[in-house]
Amino acid sequence: MSNDFYGMATRTLGNQFLRLDYLADAGPRIVRLFLAGSNENWMAELPDNIVQTPYGEYHFYGGHRLWHSPEAMPRTYFPDNRGVVIEELADGIRLVQPTESHTGIRKSIEIHLHGDRAALTLRHRLENEGTQTVEFAPWAITQMIQGGVAILPQQIGPLDQTALLPNRHLVLWPYTRVHDPRLELHDDIVLVHGQPQLPPCKIGYLNRRGWLGYWRNGALFVKRFKPQPDQAHPDFGCNAEVYCNDQFIELETIGPLARLEPGDSTTAEETWELYADLGAPQTIGAVQSVLSRLHLA
Repeated sequence: MSNDFYGMATRTLGNQFLRLDYLADAGPRIVRLFLAGSNENWMAELPDNIVQTPYGEYHFYGGHRLWHSPEAMPRTYFPDNRGVVIEELADGIRLVQPTESHTGIRKSIEIHLHGDRAALTLRHRLENEGTQTVEFAPWAITQMIQGGVAILPQQIGPLDQTALLPNRHLVLWPYTRVHDPRLELHDDIVLVHGQPQLPPCKIGYLNRRGWLGYWRNGALFVKRFKPQPDQAHPDFGCNAEVYCNDQFIELETIGPLARLEPGDSTTAEETWELYADLGAPQTIGAVQSVLSRLHLA
């Protein structure tokens, strides 16, 4: 395998179950994720996806990144193109970004491989190294390749015993079309199909189930996280969001809003799991059956 990402140096972390590549000089960014025995990268590769900001060029690259929410230009888009520090850990690594000069925020991601299965745990941290109090939420974003279907589990049953109160909501962005053919709504799950040649679409919600999935080519990628429904979240109370366009589909988790004094930090943890040899999800019943077998239903 190549040890660079379109001219950028990478390093590899892996075991007998999976392998990932991360940028050695920029980031913190994970740019490739492979199941053992496969050469297919689960992550979108976007070397030419660039946004101009007052701070310089922001490169999306594809793969996995850490942002702070709510999204704002230019605060969220501070470039991370150089200077990452790599720290070796017993079962993984820590990637630390230089403190952002204009925001005072320092980002880091710890990556811990699981030794018994195709899984890893990510610990995302935002630290306020500036002189002003700031408020935002840690926002973990994973850009996946097209051709699969994202799975968003929904709340089942009322939150109380009377069923008089609502128990779920969907948040729509201005460019989202209600009749978008990629959206498939069911009572217990919402599906978002990753299809090219269609305009952007994004939905979000308060996910009480603690996971998001992406099923592609007979395998399932699962993001697990800890829901904190009693805490305030950005974007009308979203802790999970899915964005898709003509190039990729994005699985996002968002932690609670945190008010950070100088020197304070906030963290968000995800566990990624990969399940192979599941077949193709031909029907909603087949999807539900496999989720039940994996104890996700």
